[in-house]
Amino acid sequence: MAFVTGPSDVVRAMFDHHLWATATLIAHLDGLPRERLDEAIPGTYGSIVLTLSHLLNADARYLLRLTDPDPPPAGEDVARPLAELASELEDHRGRWNGFLDRLDAGTLDASIRSRDDYPDVAHAEGLLMLQAIHHGNDHRTQICSTLGALGLDVPDLDGWEYWIADR
Repeated sequence: MAFVTGPSDVVRAMFDHHLWATATLIAHLDGLPRERLDEAIPGTYGSIVLTLSHLLNADARYLLRLTDPDPPPAGEDVARPLAELASELEDHRGRWNGFLDRLDAGTLDASIRSRDDYPDVAHAEGLLMLQAIHHGNDHRTQICSTLGALGLDVPDLDGWEYWIADR
């Protein structure tokens, strides 16, 4: 029987890329002198390491929101060591996979309670997953733009590179 790509395979590939790209970026940044990670350029979230910390913090909140419709407000982002971020990313990998399993089984149903900046959203799992992918791409691009503007090597994190490296 021939393999047919289904919707679940596509969503999983998107999250696999999201996690791979962040892990690849962390590994790339680990080869830089520590002081370079504190650099920033105008138009980005902040320093390289602060932006990466923000990306992982936001992912943790999206994961939390998949089970808690009204989590406490986010705290201020603080730059964290790359090793800590890499470890947290591995935790996120297991959690995303668990939520994708629940999505496949039809047992994932997330809601968001309104706040000043967004409305109530029932069945918000699609929104939260979409936002995680978009947010990750946005901030990885900002980090790569910073690297390039500083004259540093920029890792190739696109879908083609992921497919070649991981598939």
